[in-house]
Amino acid sequence: MTQRETAGASRGRRTFGPVALLGLATAGLAAVAGNKTWTEAHRPTGSCNPADLPAGIVWSDFAQRSPLAGAVALVLLAAWGVLLVTRGPVRRAMAVVAVLAAAGYLATAVEAAWSLRDLTERKVAERIGHVAGCGQARVWMSDTWWHTALATGVVALLVAVLAVVLAPHWPEMGSRYDAPTQGEGPAGVPLEQQSSIDLWKSLDAGHDPTRDPDDHDSPQA
Repeated sequence: MTQRETAGASRGRRTFGPVALLGLATAGLAAVAGNKTWTEAHRPTGSCNPADLPAGIVWSDFAQRSPLAGAVALVLLAAWGVLLVTRGPVRRAMAVVAVLAAAGYLATAVEAAWSLRDLTERKVAERIGHVAGCGQARVWMSDTWWHTALATGVVALLVAVLAVVLAPHWPEMGSRYDAPTQGEGPAGVPLEQQSSIDLWKSLDAGHDPTRDPDDHDSPQA
């Protein structure tokens, strides 16, 4: 192994844990923020008399959330989950999926500043109607979850880009963690010489470890 390859492997081992942990954390936070309301509505200011407004108004009922953001956040979380247990080109492909999902999540959060706000204003106008002395209800983006979604989207995108760059250098799970395929296992090894792991592998592969491989089904009479 060349010095350059050794340096790349060392960098991969150092960065895998922090980047993967940050990726999962941002994806989880994006999923939480994406399923919260992003707009807030409050009574109009000015000379508007609250008694003139329709009865039974609950301003929190006008708050809107973004279903698309929640769905994209779940894709991002799934991409990171698959990335951790795969190898080679598949791992890097999952990192690319994470980039696309993070970019989509961020774009959804930015676009919500117009679409969700307009939607909230329309719903308030339909419910209140025209009341003398009352202007348009106050509507703004949530100081908590919408801003959290914006910040999370930026970080998630940066971390996903890092994953694309660093994934080829990250350590991979050994093939011993793969499910055994047909034909694998201690064929021909006497039962008393097989370990418990060998027995489980034989069972998982669909073989009977107690059967002598030299035995054949006797012909039926």
